[in-house]
Amino acid sequence: MAQYDVVIIGGGPAGYNGAIRAGQLGLSVAVVEKRETLGGTCLNVGCMPSKALLHASEMFELANKDFATLGIEVTPTLNLPQMMKQKADSVLALTKGIEFLFKKNKVDWIKGMGKIAGPGKVEVTGPDGSVTVLETKNIVIATGSEPSGLPGVVVDNKRIVDSTGALTLPEVPGSLIVIGAGIIGLELGSVWRRLGAEVTVVEFLDRITPGMDAETAKTFQRSLTKQGMAFKLGSKVTGAKSSKTGVTLTVEPVAGGEIETLTADYVLLAIGRRPYTAGLGLESVGVVPDKRGFIETDHFKTSAPGVWAIGDAIHGPMLAHKAEEDSVAVIEIIAGKYGHVDYNLVPSVVYTYPEVAWVGKTEEQLKEAGVAYKAGKFPFTANSRAKINHETDGFAKVLADAKTDEILGVHIIGPQAGEMIGEYCVAMAFRAASEDIARTCHPHPTRSEAGRQAAMGVEGWIMQA
Repeated sequence: MAQYDVVIIGGGPAGYNGAIRAGQLGLSVAVVEKRETLGGTCLNVGCMPSKALLHASEMFELANKDFATLGIEVTPTLNLPQMMKQKADSVLALTKGIEFLFKKNKVDWIKGMGKIAGPGKVEVTGPDGSVTVLETKNIVIATGSEPSGLPGVVVDNKRIVDSTGALTLPEVPGSLIVIGAGIIGLELGSVWRRLGAEVTVVEFLDRITPGMDAETAKTFQRSLTKQGMAFKLGSKVTGAKSSKTGVTLTVEPVAGGEIETLTADYVLLAIGRRPYTAGLGLESVGVVPDKRGFIETDHFKTSAPGVWAIGDAIHGPMLAHKAEEDSVAVIEIIAGKYGHVDYNLVPSVVYTYPEVAWVGKTEEQLKEAGVAYKAGKFPFTANSRAKINHETDGFAKVLADAKTDEILGVHIIGPQAGEMIGEYCVAMAFRAASEDIARTCHPHPTRSEAGRQAAMGVEGWIMQA
C-alpha cells in the first residue's frame, strides 16, 4: 500500500498546482486523475481550447472585416480542420508541460478513478479495472465541475451540445442557439458567430452575464448585438427535439405569454456548471455535500479530519485561477505555513471582443450594502492607443470609498481588459486609494492609461489621453 503525505483527487488547475506546490515543499504527493491527460476541464475542454478558438476566430474576423481599413487587402478562407488542429496541438503541449512539472517536483500521477475509501485511504480504479489503495495523511478533493443540465434538453453532443461539444463542431453552423447568457455561452457563441453562424442567445433572466456590473453588462450586450448576436431575454426553454439536421426548441416568456418555437442547426446548453462531487465516497468519512453538490469547508477543511476540498468543489467563483489560489493555500496550511485566499480579489474575465474584466464590488453590491462611494469612468473613445488601433468600444470604471478613497471595485470593458485588470488586483491587495493609481505615471500611448484616467475621474481631474 503506497503511503503519502498528500493525495489529491483531480488533476485540473486545483489539483496540479497543489501537487506541484506540495512537491516544492518536500511533501510526498500523488494526484489521481481519470483523464488520459492532466489539466482537467480547463486545459483539455475548457479555458485553453476555448481561448485558442477565440483567438483564431478573432483573427479570421479581423482579416475579413478590418484589415482593409489598415491598408491590408486579403480575402481569408476558413480552414476549420486546421483551426481545430492548432487548438489540439496547443492543448497537448500544455498537458505535456504539466507532466514535466510533475516529474521535476516528484509528483506521482496515479491514472484512474479515485474515491475515498475511509479515513486516510483513497481507492483508485485504473483504466484496466485494477484497484489500488493509497494511504495518506491528507486527502484533497479537487474534482472540479461539470456542465449543468436543464430539464427537457438532452445533450447528445451531436446537435445539442454542451461546452465540450461546442469546441469540436464538425462544421460552422448556419444557425446556433445558445441557452444561457453567461461567460461560457457568450464566449463560445462569439467563436461561431465570427466564423459565420447566426447566433441567438436565450436567457432566463432579463439581463446577460449575471454578477457583472449592470452598466458594464448593458454596454457589453450593445456591443455583441452590434456584432450580430441576437438576444431573447426573460425567456425559458421548456423542451428540445433534435433530428439529424437540426434542433427545435420550445421557449416561453418567464413572465408568462405565448409559447414560441425556435429552430437551429445546433444548440449549445451553457447555463452554468455544478461541482463534480458525486461518487467520491464522501459518505465513508461522513462528509455530506449541500443540495447543489458543494462541499462545506472552513479554510478548506471539511467536517472530516485530514480531508480537504478546494476549487469548484467548494463555494466561490468557479474559475481556474481561483482554484489555483485555493490549491496553494491548502497545501501551505497542510505544510504548517500560512495559506489564505481573498475572494474579493479574484478577477473575472470574459474573453470575447471587447473583453470584459472586473474585480471587487459592483455598484449594485455597494448600494445594497449601503456603502458610500465615488465612481470615475473613462471611455476608450478618448484613449489614444485605442483610437489609432480602431478599438474604441467600452470604458474603464473605478469605484472608491467616498471617505477613505480605497478602491472597492474596478470594471473594464474594452481591448485587452483581461490584461489590464491585474494592475488593480495588485493595487487592491495593498488597499490602494484611487489617487495612488491616478498619480502613478503610465506609459503613453497605452490602453492602460484608460485605467489611470478612470482613477483620476474619481476626484474629477480626468485629462484626455
